[in-house]
Amino acid sequence: MLKVGLTGGIGSGKSEVSALLRARGAVVVDADRIAREVVEPGTPGLAAVVAEFGEDVLLPSGGLDREKVGRIVFADPERLAALNAIVHPLVGERTEELMAAAPADAVVVYDVPLLAENGLASMYDEVVVVDAPEEARLDRLVARRGMTEEDARARMANQASPEERRAVATRVIDNSGTLDDLKKQVDALWEYLTRSA
Repeated sequence: MLKVGLTGGIGSGKSEVSALLRARGAVVVDADRIAREVVEPGTPGLAAVVAEFGEDVLLPSGGLDREKVGRIVFADPERLAALNAIVHPLVGERTEELMAAAPADAVVVYDVPLLAENGLASMYDEVVVVDAPEEARLDRLVARRGMTEEDARARMANQASPEERRAVATRVIDNSGTLDDLKKQVDALWEYLTRSA
């Protein structure tokens, strides 16, 4: 099994690279998806978040109001640390379960936004960083995700810098061009990863 950490700043195109790798045969373990699963209604994770942040972070349906929580934690590092202390251990446990279930000859890609921030690089055989210029990332967040520029900048500021991410990378994907450019880079990466596996 080849373990690959895939990361990139918000708006970099990491999710697109993840989808392209999945389409080529990688077993993708998505940290964001797991982070949503561990705080679904009825889970101990959601109960812990409500105990920490109050009932106001719930939607009328009983689910977590992720936007409200985001506004709280990305404006206050202490609140972000409190949320991470609840969610990160739960995500770690579930990730280990999913990786253990992968075939022995698989290329397992762990799609994780905060790989550099959480010092996880040493856990992987390869670390792939998806990079794009800050203004391109900002434009994507505002245009495609509907974030305000202020929210987008706050989230970007709470992540590692491009230099910090590149420092842990074994491979960098430059997503400043077209989708075709990106696909060519992913094809080359996949060829390299399957040879390494």
